[in-house]
Amino acid sequence: MMRQDVLIYLLFVCRVLPAALTAVIQTQQTVLAAVGEDAEFSCQLLETKDVLQVTWQKISHDVGTNVATYNKYFGQRVHDGFTDKFEFKYTGLQNCSIVIRNVIEQDEGCYRCLFNTYPEGAFTGRTCLQVYELHEPVVDVRESNSTEEWVVSCSATGRPAPTVTLSVSQQDLNFSQYNTVSVSNTNATFTVTTTAVLSGSRKHSTQVGCAARVLSAPQREVMVMISEVKQVHAGNDDNDDDFTWIIVLGAVICVCIVAVVTILANRKKLL
Repeated sequence: MMRQDVLIYLLFVCRVLPAALTAVIQTQQTVLAAVGEDAEFSCQLLETKDVLQVTWQKISHDVGTNVATYNKYFGQRVHDGFTDKFEFKYTGLQNCSIVIRNVIEQDEGCYRCLFNTYPEGAFTGRTCLQVYELHEPVVDVRESNSTEEWVVSCSATGRPAPTVTLSVSQQDLNFSQYNTVSVSNTNATFTVTTTAVLSGSRKHSTQVGCAARVLSAPQREVMVMISEVKQVHAGNDDNDDDFTWIIVLGAVICVCIVAVVTILANRKKLL
């Protein structure tokens, strides 16, 4: 029996594999990971089988390339060319998981786990990795021509194109006149800018929020106080008042100087 097991193992190594079976594998259908994060894949064989080896493959054009293997004779192994990228998180002949470190765009695609059993053949599961990118949104608030309106814009860059949503904390303020523009960047990312007019009577400081989301990944959000924008304009008004007082004070000083000169001149004549 031992010689038969070794023979079957050699057949697997040489890729002379029986038809793949899929009914008893539990795995993730899709894994989401941001650029720079780690992505974990796991496969579990739900039925007890005589497993000789677990093989992980990256699929390209329907062809699987072995990236890592674990078997009961030689333990775990990450194949040449993948040692800086892949590592085992958990090794077992019924349940096995690997990690892709520091994912990049080129890691996106589908991966396959094969439980090579004797005598039934290979049971296989398939997981696809989606790599996304999302940077923090940038919010800009400025006054419009109306004293009770503000123009709010928010930009977010990501891949694929992010969804950008504006919000406001004060219930009697409302957004209108929405406009969204998407620009394609040279690095395959997209910059999406949403602009809207915020109108209503502001009774106190108001928070304007912007949320950006890519796929079903967690959103990124920033908040801005409208009162901080108003203070800039209030500061300009104060500067105008200061400038007016400087002019008035200068005029008073000039009048005083003229008066003093006139008095001294008259006294000189009397003498």
